[in-house]
Amino acid sequence: VQLQASGGGLVQAGGSLRLSCAASGRTFSSLFMGWFRQAPGKEREFVANIRRTGGYTNYADSIKDRFTISRDNSKNTVYLQMDNLKPEDTAVYFCAADPKGDGEYDYWGQGTHVTVSS
Repeated sequence: VQLQASGGGLVQAGGSLRLSCAASGRTFSSLFMGWFRQAPGKEREFVANIRRTGGYTNYADSIKDRFTISRDNSKNTVYLQMDNLKPEDTAVYFCAADPKGDGEYDYWGQGTHVTVSS
């Protein structure tokens, strides 16, 4: 599975960004998908995930009600809509695929940088 994340950039606090992650190499609808992030000097942390059909999503408490994960299986793409961004959301954002649905993300994208200025 190859994952290509895009959509990062520089935004002011309170603004929005939408990240995309395009997958190839395996039937996309068979993959649980997740977003993670790693801020400078910090460990990578879970942001959100979504089940194969998109019917169930899960979010980290720190971004709940501000971020929305979704997927379009016809486009082999998972999205992360980020609203009301805060400086503490500054990080490299990674998409990842969990083919067995057991919480083990075996495949990772290259990351896209998000910088939120105050």
